Amino acid sequence: MLTSLACLFLVGILFSQILERLRLPGLLGMILTGILLGPYGLNWYSDSLMGIAAELRQLALVLILLRAGLALDLNDLKRVGRPAVLLCFVPAALEILAYVVLGPKLLGLSVVESAVMGAVIAAVSPAVIVPRMLKLMEEKRGTEQSIPQMIMAGASADDVFVIVLFSSFLALAQGGPLSAAALFQIPVSITAGILTGALTGLMLCWFFRKIHLRDSLKVLILMSVAFLLLETETRLKTMLPFSGLLAVMAMGIAIYSRYTILAERLSQKFSRLWVGAEMMLFVLVGAVVNPAYLFKAGGSLILLIFTALFFRMTAVALCLIKTPLNRKERLFCMIAYCPKATVQAAIGAVPLSLGLACGELVLSAAVMAILITAPLGALGIDLTYRRWLKEAKTSDVGLKA
Repeated sequence: MLTSLACLFLVGILFSQILERLRLPGLLGMILTGILLGPYGLNWYSDSLMGIAAELRQLALVLILLRAGLALDLNDLKRVGRPAVLLCFVPAALEILAYVVLGPKLLGLSVVESAVMGAVIAAVSPAVIVPRMLKLMEEKRGTEQSIPQMIMAGASADDVFVIVLFSSFLALAQGGPLSAAALFQIPVSITAGILTGALTGLMLCWFFRKIHLRDSLKVLILMSVAFLLLETETRLKTMLPFSGLLAVMAMGIAIYSRYTILAERLSQKFSRLWVGAEMMLFVLVGAVVNPAYLFKAGGSLILLIFTALFFRMTAVALCLIKTPLNRKERLFCMIAYCPKATVQAAIGAVPLSLGLACGELVLSAAVMAILITAPLGALGIDLTYRRWLKEAKTSDVGLKA
């Protein structure tokens, strides 16, 4: 496995640097590395590495969510208000609706199968969005209107909303009923995750003030607690809906709100860890991509993906009505809310593994969505934020909506 990791990092760095020299997102080079060296390419990765790939992707996601929470000011979210709440579910809901309406016509799927496909693809990618929003916050771009904070917070809750819907639609596709109780899990999961994470963060603040430890040890403690929160989600799944990822981010936010100096120091530590974690995450995302499925996708699937993206971007624009954002700032938010990657890689193959007739097509759509939206979304953010977002010269004002 050590040889596989060496290949992962060395080839990933090479491809990433080549793409950046061509003014393309480095993450596209990482995804291409995974495709080339993965099981469907040269097959250079050991079985032991691929066996823990899902856990490694989750580890990387935990790092970026911790880093996001430790840099997110709760006062900014309060000032953002209504738009941040709407971004948690409206864009994903309209994107899924696009698949439900157009899937039967373009792909010949049933309404339920189209809903399953839409739920797989609708989740936005925190792994693409959060690092870029943190960069904007560091450069004070758009922070007077709390734009990066709003997008970062909305993207995290968006995933919870979509994954719960995916579970409900999957049960329906297998012949089960779509109950109101299943949909009720969405607000319960979000609320329980936020409250548990916030309480955990406050307890850690008290502990860190009482017990003097090196920051490196505090990083290890935070990561360990985050892993336990994810395990809690698994253990409580049958009793209480609970979002472990939201809990992780809420834990970081609570630490920032009560112990800002420590949060800023720890955020710098996590920024350094993210360099390697990002490489591992996107290379392993690429490793699950089967190029054979791409050739089966066809133009109809590509048309459906782009049409659904248009629905999503329109929904983002609707969420920003009656906010002080100008036209360019709204366009930026629309672009920033498009990238897909981690959730699609994690759940794209589930319908196929369950033997659903639409399984292969859903996996093809997930792969195509990653390859289209991840690089395009990242490139769109990177090319527009300096021209479209104002650099803050005074203290943040925030959205008044």
